[in-house]
Order: sequence, then structure tokens, then C-alpha cells
Amino acid sequence: MSTIAAIATAPGGAIGIIRVSGKDAIEIVNSVFSKDILNAKGYTLHYGQILPSEKFGENLPIDDVLVSVFRSPHSYTGEDSIEISCHGSRYILETILSLLVEKGCVMAQPGEFTQRAFLNGKMDLTQAEAVADLIASSNVSQHRIAINQMRGGITSRLHELREKLLHLTSLLELELDFSDHEELEFADRSELEEVAHSIEKEITKLLASFSAGNAIKNGIPVAIIGAPNVGKSTLLNALVGDDRAIVSDIQGTTRDLIEDTITIDGRLFRFIDTAGIRNTDDTIENLGIERSLKAAEKAQIIIMMRDDKHEYPELDINDSVNSPVIIRIHNKSENFQALNGIGIDELKQKLVYSAPSNDDAVVVNQRHKEALTMALSDIQRAMKALEQGLSGDLVSEDLRLCIQHLADILGGEGTITTPEVLANIFKHFCVGK
Repeated sequence: MSTIAAIATAPGGAIGIIRVSGKDAIEIVNSVFSKDILNAKGYTLHYGQILPSEKFGENLPIDDVLVSVFRSPHSYTGEDSIEISCHGSRYILETILSLLVEKGCVMAQPGEFTQRAFLNGKMDLTQAEAVADLIASSNVSQHRIAINQMRGGITSRLHELREKLLHLTSLLELELDFSDHEELEFADRSELEEVAHSIEKEITKLLASFSAGNAIKNGIPVAIIGAPNVGKSTLLNALVGDDRAIVSDIQGTTRDLIEDTITIDGRLFRFIDTAGIRNTDDTIENLGIERSLKAAEKAQIIIMMRDDKHEYPELDINDSVNSPVIIRIHNKSENFQALNGIGIDELKQKLVYSAPSNDDAVVVNQRHKEALTMALSDIQRAMKALEQGLSGDLVSEDLRLCIQHLADILGGEGTITTPEVLANIFKHFCVGK
């Protein structure tokens, strides 16, 4: 592959970085650097100047720089790599980049450094995807999820599942190969079913984390529900610190959903102010109420507001794996007054306490969710085949599909090879008396 180069920092900073990667990276940078780094060790820094080219017609150095040397395979991309730290002037950065291209580099495409890291086995596909999430993170929770994924949070769980599937496949191989030999001992169907059940449980848990992970990534949805004039719009304004919603004594003022986001203790919350729920003949207002009920079904947290004149509205919320947390508030009371800001800090702490947690393995990618959904279907078919006493060949086919769908998440090969199965058999099982 060609040696690529690109500016790695955003414009406007005091310091800029140019990244170079490829088999000729060190040689090319050495040709424009005032010091010889051809034999420099990896993980070393070198101070010097980037020298001008005759093409530029200048005798003065372009800039004083620090050159960081990374030797293959111990670099981000797995290739020989250089990072040139210079002053952040756009002119300096582009001049150095042009000089590198003149000497043989090719301009890197978007994401090409991370793509090379994936192709060279420095990271799997989930870790590569987490790089973009890390760059886009705007709060502590988003950052923590991205870092955990880059460090292999999802990867380690999937490898654990693969080991269990290998174990299950090995048991089936024993059943198929040695079932005619009564003198040999091997696992019975109950053990097969037990292992399959544990795999199903793990996949289901990962799938269940998607709702929480997506909420942490895009904002935990909080629906503010109540009768007209209980103070829902006032509460939204108090929470976000702005006159985002129209406040009026006229019932039915809010006829559409109003959204805004804030970060509380490192967690992003997406608040939804909804139309007041009441019986009305107003067609437009009824549409708003219908949207309010749908918002409540999708929310992970519901703030149910009432005051002395109104009770909590009746809601028919569908039960799900991630049933919403309901926080009940009596507005215009001694302990809570949205208009005067009384009780707002306490409410924020309740929201943080009620927010979904983000452990080491949280699914935040739609592609991962779809692959896990197919893997779950595969293992459930295998479990049903085991329960019905069907041939091990049929069970194995579903297991291999499950393995392939899990491997699709990592972007790697998913087939369990015969040598792996044999190695696992002789490692874990006694096949003779």
C-alpha cells in the first residue's frame, strides 16, 4: 500500500499535527527533516526543522517541529508511522503536507488511518467504529461508552460467546462421532441445552443494552406528562434554563412536542414537553395528545406532573424490557415549584439516579443490534432443535449461523475450524475411560 499523509488536527489551534503512515513513512520524512531518523527507534521524539524544497524557492526552514517515530507493528495503523508536531498555522501545515506529497506521500482518504489499523489487525470493526464515537462524544457517558468499546468491551463479550459456541459445537461433535460407542462417555443433551441457554441469555442481555446505549449516545428521552396547565412547559424552561416552551394560562397551548437537551452530571437528557392530556373535542389538540402518549411509550423516564387542581393522567404504557421509570411531581406545592425553581436540583438528581447505567459492554450501533437479533434467532432455533431431539447436524448448522452473525459484528471470520473443535475436545473432555 502507498504511504499516506494528512493533517490530523482541527484548524485554529496553537499546535498542529501531520500524520504519515506506510512502508516509506520514515524515509520520506527523513528526506525533509534536518536530522537523520532512518535508524531511530520506535517511540522516540526528535527535535529539528522541516527543510524547504527548491519548488518553494525559500532557504529558510518551514518550521521547528517535533517528529514522533513509531515502528511497525507498534503504531496506531500497524505500519511505520510518523507524527510531525508543528505550529498550528494553516499555511505551515499545508506547506509541510504539500512537501510530503512531493516526496512520495499520497493524501489520505477520510478514515483511512483507522481503516489500515483494522486491516492490519490492530483493532476489530467494533473498535474502529468506536473511534468515530469517541471523536463525536460530548459528555462523560458518551466518552465512557466509546472508550470501553475501543478497549474491547463488546469484543471481549463476543469472544466469550464464541468460546461457549465452540464448547457447544465440540459437545455435538462428540455426540455425532462417538454415539455408537457405549464404552465412551460424553455430554448428554441436558448439558447441550444448558450451554445453549447460557448463550441465549448473554445475547439477550447485549440486545437489551441497545435501548440504554442508544439513549446514552443520543440523549436519554424524558417525557413530561400531565394535564393542561400543571406547569409542564414551565418545568421544561426551568430544566434547560431557557424560555424554550410557550407558557400560558390557556388550556391546550402546547399542541405539539417540544424537545431540548441538557447535560446533567455527564449524562445527556433529551426532554420532551408534551400536550396536556384531557378530554377535548378539539381535533388539533387531540392529535397533540395522541403524540404525547406515543412519546410516553418511547421515553425511558416519564415525569408525571400534577397540581392541586389536576390528578395524574391515566396512561396505558406498553410493557417492555426497558419499561420507563416514572417520577411523580406535585407542582405548586411547598417542596416543588417549577416557576420559582424550587426542587429543580433535587429533580435533576432523581433523573441522574434513574438514568440507565453504561457498563463495559453496551450496544450503541444499529448494525450490531441487527446482527445480534439474527444470532439470537439462530441460537433459539438450535435450542428448539435440542429440545425436540433433532439430529446434531441440524443443530450444528444453526450454531454456525450464530457464530457467523456474531463474527459480522467484529468484521472477522466467523467459521469454527475443525482443528479448533478437536483441540477443544482434547483440552476439556475425556473421550475414553
